[in-house]
Amino acid sequence: MRWALQPGNTPLFGAERGCDEFEQRLLRFDGPGAAERHEADDEVLYVLQGAGRATVGGERVELEAGTAVYAARGTTWQVDEADRLELLSVLVRDPDEPGAAHAVVAVDSAEQGAATAGRMFRLLATPERGCASVTQFVGYIPVGRAPDHFHKYDEVVYVLDGHGALHIDGETEPLRAGTCVHLPAGLVHCLENTGPGEMRVLGVFRPAGSPAEAYYPDGTRAQY
Repeated sequence: MRWALQPGNTPLFGAERGCDEFEQRLLRFDGPGAAERHEADDEVLYVLQGAGRATVGGERVELEAGTAVYAARGTTWQVDEADRLELLSVLVRDPDEPGAAHAVVAVDSAEQGAATAGRMFRLLATPERGCASVTQFVGYIPVGRAPDHFHKYDEVVYVLDGHGALHIDGETEPLRAGTCVHLPAGLVHCLENTGPGEMRVLGVFRPAGSPAEAYYPDGTRAQY
């Protein structure tokens, strides 16, 4: 199977599931945590729920739902205080040379852009913020089904809220909050929001670029 979907309480992707570029982890804290430092991997984090404080590269950081944190390889970060804090972590294997040691951005203040089928996104960790290897974003998907398409990047997606379906090669899998998906580069797929409200997804892809860059099955660039 060229694609993978892993629902459940603690979704995880890595090399053992055919995802060589990334390792996706769900981290939970209800108090201080041990120091994290990855000598070989960059890391992008996103606060799913809860609140707390952390120290990232020596900087004190407030954490709340929607906060994104980028930590380059060799940068230490640690949760100092936490109240039911849940983070989605994506480790980036063999990263490019970083432009900065770390960065923090709140989703509500992040740059907004448009994609196909009336979809919107907000950019979080990007090369412009020093994260050279990947783009991290939140996507906002209205009710409906996008045309079949593919990307030239490798991507892991986590459903933040909403209900929908993933369509690949005649197969359909349900999507709900907490479902994560690995989409290898070149895989033709379609994500449908079955409603009733907006669906939000958190994506991390490599090589870095625009979430709006997509191609129809015949290779023509998707319009939006």
